[in-house]
This record gives sequence, structure tokens and C-alpha cells, in this order.
Amino acid sequence: MAIKKKAKKTVKGATHLKAVDSAIISINDVAAAATKAVIAMEKEYKKLTKAAKRMNKKRASLMKKAKTATNRMKKDASAANKKAVSVINKDIAAIKKELAKHKSVKSAISEELATLKSASKRAVAYAKGIVGADKVLNKPKKKKRKKKAAK
Repeated sequence: MAIKKKAKKTVKGATHLKAVDSAIISINDVAAAATKAVIAMEKEYKKLTKAAKRMNKKRASLMKKAKTATNRMKKDASAANKKAVSVINKDIAAIKKELAKHKSVKSAISEELATLKSASKRAVAYAKGIVGADKVLNKPKKKKRKKKAAK
């Protein structure tokens, strides 16, 4: 007995147009979402950079204070001077810990931001390409001029 071959289904014009339109809408949505995500990540990255800068400034001033306090303690090793040095050293250690945390978060965000920028760049380029292709495809047909009759 012969097995009947299944006939291939033909794609209807309306279905095909719908698929193309949904793909165009999808790429435009992806481009918009990627752009928003890049903006949000950049904002977070800048915030972390500002915080790190502020902490480094504070750490530098504490290092100067520690140096003067140690010199003062060397001259006069009183309990007050020893306590001042230990308090400053604790503050410096706390800032170092916080900077380490910020550094790890910042590096993770940096990697994510690079990936997002790449994806956003591609999506926007594809969207622009589609817009350009639509302009070319949707140009109105030029009207042909009638030739003048020869005399």
C-alpha cells in the first residue's frame, strides 16, 4: 500500500503580513526596552562612582588625620591620643570594607552595562534598518508621463 504524501501548506498573504508586522513591532519594543535599561544602568553606575569618589576622599582625609594623630601620640603617649588613633584606624578599616563591596557591585554592573549597550546598539541598528527598508518599500509609484505625439 502506498503512503500518501502530505501536501505542504501554503502561507496565506494575510498571515505572512501579520508575522512580518509582529516581528517589526517586537524588534522596536526590544530596542526601546534596551535603551531604557542602558539609561537605568548608567544612572546606577554613575551613582556608585560618585559614592566611591566620596569614600576615597574621606579615606584620604582620615589618612592625614591618622598621620598627625600618630605623630602626636609619639610625642605624648596618653590614653586620649591612643584612643584617637584607634578610632581613626577603625574608621579607615570600615571605609576600606565598604569600598571593597562597592568595587564588586560596580564591576558586576559594568559588565552588565557593556552587554546591554551591545544589545541595545544592535537592536537600534536593526530597527533603523527596518525603518529605512519600509520607506523604500512604501514609496508611492511614480506616474508615467505620456509621450507627446510626433508631428
